[in-house]
Amino acid sequence: YGVLTFVSQPKTLTSESPSIVIQHVLAAIRLSLQQRQPALLVALDGGSGAGKSTFAAMLAAHIDAVIVPLDDFFSAHIPDWEWDTRSVAERAGDVFDWQRLRADALLPLLAGQVACWHAFDFAAGLRSDGTYALSEAWQERQPAAVILLEGAYSSSPQLSDVIDLTVLIDVDIAERHRRLALREDAQFLEGWHRRWDAVEAYYFQELRPKSAFDVIISG
Repeated sequence: YGVLTFVSQPKTLTSESPSIVIQHVLAAIRLSLQQRQPALLVALDGGSGAGKSTFAAMLAAHIDAVIVPLDDFFSAHIPDWEWDTRSVAERAGDVFDWQRLRADALLPLLAGQVACWHAFDFAAGLRSDGTYALSEAWQERQPAAVILLEGAYSSSPQLSDVIDLTVLIDVDIAERHRRLALREDAQFLEGWHRRWDAVEAYYFQELRPKSAFDVIISG
């Protein structure tokens, strides 16, 4: 990570050291913690392949934090074929089960309680009706001072009333697609890009442009 910008108080840090970037993000979190109890909800947003999961783990190693992967709450109940019948804006709004995310994860953790949920199970494959199953195993998270909600669309307007700090990990699209190509099946990626690239572009241009974030990490 190279450049970090605080949007609300413009400041740019240029460094090749991830540890310096982490310290500045931690400073923003600790400042926000003074104004929020018992827990602070931080959205770690960015396009697919930006490194959100990696950065969340790095932050969690330095602070009392619990990580909630937004991908666990993908709208598995929507048949796969139905996504292609929806507009870009509709897909951006429906991609996650926001109600289940709130009820099972965010609201309990924000109240200082244990959170439990069944995660979206992509590996199980499509069911006969075109939907996906949820994992039978429970995901459990203990309460912590900071909740790190990581994933593309994590700072969505649907969560604006509960999010305290928004962080954008801004990485060039060519680099993000290169990373995705290294970790995903080529056939899967072809369909994924066709369905979701326009949605991400719409989200970061219309719903959550850079100016809407509290902290921006670029590079």
